[in-house]
Amino acid sequence: MSVSAVAADSSVCAPLPVLGRDVLVPLVTGGEVDYAALDYAASAPALQRVWDDVAAYAPYYGSVHRGAGYLSQLSTDLFENSRRTIAEFLGCRAGDQVVFTRSTTDSLNLLAAVLPRGTRVFVFETEHHASLLPWEQRADVTVTYLNAPRTPQQAVDTLEKALAEREPYGPALVCVTGASNVTGELWPVRELAAAAHAHGARIVLDAAQLAPHHPLDIAELDADWVAFSGHKLYAPFGAGVLAGRADWLQDAEPYLAGGGASRKVSRRTDGGVDVEWHTTAARHEAGSPNVIGAYAIASACQALTEAGFDTLVAREQALIARVREGLAEVPEVKVLSLFGDEAPRVGVLSFVVEGWNSSHFAAALSAEYGIGVRDGLFCAHPLVRTLLGSEPQDPGECGAPEAAPGERSLNAIRVSLGVGTPEEHVDRFVHAVQELVTNGARWNYRTEDGRCVPASL
Repeated sequence: MSVSAVAADSSVCAPLPVLGRDVLVPLVTGGEVDYAALDYAASAPALQRVWDDVAAYAPYYGSVHRGAGYLSQLSTDLFENSRRTIAEFLGCRAGDQVVFTRSTTDSLNLLAAVLPRGTRVFVFETEHHASLLPWEQRADVTVTYLNAPRTPQQAVDTLEKALAEREPYGPALVCVTGASNVTGELWPVRELAAAAHAHGARIVLDAAQLAPHHPLDIAELDADWVAFSGHKLYAPFGAGVLAGRADWLQDAEPYLAGGGASRKVSRRTDGGVDVEWHTTAARHEAGSPNVIGAYAIASACQALTEAGFDTLVAREQALIARVREGLAEVPEVKVLSLFGDEAPRVGVLSFVVEGWNSSHFAAALSAEYGIGVRDGLFCAHPLVRTLLGSEPQDPGECGAPEAAPGERSLNAIRVSLGVGTPEEHVDRFVHAVQELVTNGARWNYRTEDGRCVPASL
């Protein structure tokens, strides 16, 4: 792999420059091409602005909260100012807490850990595993999985019915995605929040795919909590956020026990220790925090805000419409959807191609066209299996995932884009799909460690 500044010209139409825009990758058919990163839903490339901000701060890095030196004080101010910047970006209310975590998954596991005993959790089967799985880790919490709705209104009706029928009537939590990581479709968060609150329940929003693509206001949506990851919001370094109501967070034992979470520790006469825990966000941030990760998220939030979400959303909608129009010209392509073609969506779309295993198709896009997409079940296995229930796949084809006994091999292709995507990458993708379907792959492929890869000559 080589890097050339010449390739940067391909991203001039992108409103916010990202790292990797000038990376050239080899093609199996010969030559090199600038890499078309169309896998934003998995990890978005970091904004150049974020990288520059972090690099400028790096020489001033110091310990946080407990250092008397100048760099420690500067780093502490940076860390806490980042918290305030993110709270403003999310539209947090007075009294809401912003807790720094490692990721969306970590954020939702934190929330699962602080639920009051006996809480009933309601979650649609359509969720990403990060928001589908954490709740059953608690033996004293009951989880109800709701079937995939086929319209936004059906989602609201299904939730209202489940909440109305719950027994006993106690604490309840609804977990819902803001935008599907499989279909890109927007969910009716405000209406689901109203239904939850009408039945005495709270709601947490998985905004991993919503926050990078769409304005997010926790107060306007009337969500109790929101969770997202920095690495999907154009910020690297493995940090995430859980933001929202403070009471359940304050009332629960710390997510991790250790320094930073403790306010006072003293020995008892019986030889044990008494601990007084913080009541602020620090209660669940034990250990030395990821200062650079927090600052990177704050920098990304500022960059998106300054660029103007109206402009960014309008451009992204034009690009995803271009993708959909191009795919619609290929009868062999079926786009996956819960709510139908007219449903609003972010820049995420999944599809299957008749006569192709999705892993084989994705491998050809990469090896022959320099296009990076995702194939598989996208950590949303129940949803993708529901959407592909009637779609046959050839289990013997290159890269076909192993199926359980009695099941067919199922997988799909996902294309996702964002603020750093140039128009040329979208056009190249559409052309590549059309050409592969019409003419087939120009190279032979084989299965290696469960993946479809180009075969050696």
